[in-house]
Amino acid sequence: MPAAVVALGTGVAWAGLAVLAPAWTAFVLAALAVPLIAADLRHRRLPDVLTLPAYPLLVAVAPDPAKALGAAAVFGGAHLVIHLVAPHAMGAGDVKLAGALGAALGSVGWAALPVATVLAAFVTAVLAATRRWRNGVPHGPGLLAAATALVLIRPG
Repeated sequence: MPAAVVALGTGVAWAGLAVLAPAWTAFVLAALAVPLIAADLRHRRLPDVLTLPAYPLLVAVAPDPAKALGAAAVFGGAHLVIHLVAPHAMGAGDVKLAGALGAALGSVGWAALPVATVLAAFVTAVLAATRRWRNGVPHGPGLLAAATALVLIRPG
């Protein structure tokens, strides 16, 4: 089956689940985080088949879809700038993931974006300090941990 079909089907299924049970949005984000963290730690890849379906899901379930899209553009755009300026510092998968996570963070509030940035950098620094990485430290686990934590606790 083509990856695009799987990505689209997964996105539609997740969006349907979240619309039927809005309280599950944080659970869906956490469930998405598990395979993405595992993939990034093991293979240094954040597969599109997992990241791309998150966009329609996280925008569809947001209390304010326009705000979610704006936050996705800001958070993803900031990561894109870093990727363009220093391509070895951040991969394209991190940029795509950051956009989707920005939509989720937008539902928490605009202040969640800089907080997530700092938390993600901290988690990535901890990963760097705990192991020698041959091809750079994966940033996806930090992004996912920060966004999931903020969505789960929904600070002020």
